[in-house]
Amino acid sequence: MKRVITGNQAVAYGVILSRVEVISAYPITPQTTIVEELSELIASGRLNTRFLKVESEHSAMAALIGASTGGVRCFTATSSHGLAYMHEMLHWASGARLPIVMVNVNRAIGPPWNIWSDQSDSLSQRDTGWIQLYCENNQEVLDTILQAYRIAESVKLPVMVVLDAFVLSHTSEPVEVPPMEEVDQFLPPYCPEYPIDTQEPMAFSVIATPEYFLEFRYKIQKAMEQVPEIAKEVDDEFGSRFGRGYGAIERHGKEEAEILLMTSGTVTSTSRIVIEKLIGKGVSIAGIKIKRFRPFPSKEIYEEIKGAKKLAVIDRNLSAGVGGIFAQELRASLYSREERPQVFGFISGLGGRDITPELIEEAIQYTVEHPRPEEEILWLGLKR
Repeated sequence: MKRVITGNQAVAYGVILSRVEVISAYPITPQTTIVEELSELIASGRLNTRFLKVESEHSAMAALIGASTGGVRCFTATSSHGLAYMHEMLHWASGARLPIVMVNVNRAIGPPWNIWSDQSDSLSQRDTGWIQLYCENNQEVLDTILQAYRIAESVKLPVMVVLDAFVLSHTSEPVEVPPMEEVDQFLPPYCPEYPIDTQEPMAFSVIATPEYFLEFRYKIQKAMEQVPEIAKEVDDEFGSRFGRGYGAIERHGKEEAEILLMTSGTVTSTSRIVIEKLIGKGVSIAGIKIKRFRPFPSKEIYEEIKGAKKLAVIDRNLSAGVGGIFAQELRASLYSREERPQVFGFISGLGGRDITPELIEEAIQYTVEHPRPEEEILWLGLKR
């Protein structure tokens, strides 16, 4: 069934198809319409799910930690300062190895106050132990929700599904909505390994002394290291069932290119058009879309960039004092490699400013013309 829906509605459809049992959320623009739609369905009796109304995002995640520990499939959504307010509980969710799925609609962090898109909110949570998946379009949003539960419940780690504010969240696109019975075959009911059971009492999230704490973190790291293989298996099965697949990264454009452009989210869609245009003009250029940010797809990226001389990264985020986060992660992942391209780190689109085809072409042209970046951070579209 094909429907013309917004990115936020695509999230809601994904949650419904996943047969989520508990939803807890606090409204914040631009994610509000996700939980509004879900709460209306629950109130009308069309969705058999428990909706927990709470007083803050911190409480929303705390409630889901309790529900997930109890053995039910859970969901929440947030943005920006709401995600920042959850920060403490994000660590508790991953440390307790709970397969919670959360959508974050990327929105800038203030001040100054801003409700439009950039990735600084989700990327500021990159060390909390959550898997992070970034979406390019509304179809990918719905599909990623379904895949996220399979991945989370396989490795026992929470997953954050990320989409751009307004560009996706409030913009309508045609989306193929799969039948519930087909999704049921792909995503079976959640059966926790260690549910709360009064007949078999257990302790959860207890204090761990120095003799044991290190091993807890070691196991989280080992679970993260399983994600690439499991996510690929899930994506391959999803592709065989529904005809769509995404992978950790996607390369597009010229097969053997000297220049590569790395993007994530909706910037990728615009870059596809620019890359095809420049290939037609004889530029040796290809694009790499990053979907999975955590764990960072170092191996997958390296396999795709062999032979390239330069790699431009457009970041819609800023780590003050360092620069673009995707560019820095890429540099770190390439550091030990003997063969690596020169990395050009561009920043643009903060606070929802458009990253236009002209700006993308400017970044590519700069990369073509310069043997190395003249500055650590290359700003696109800056008003001077």
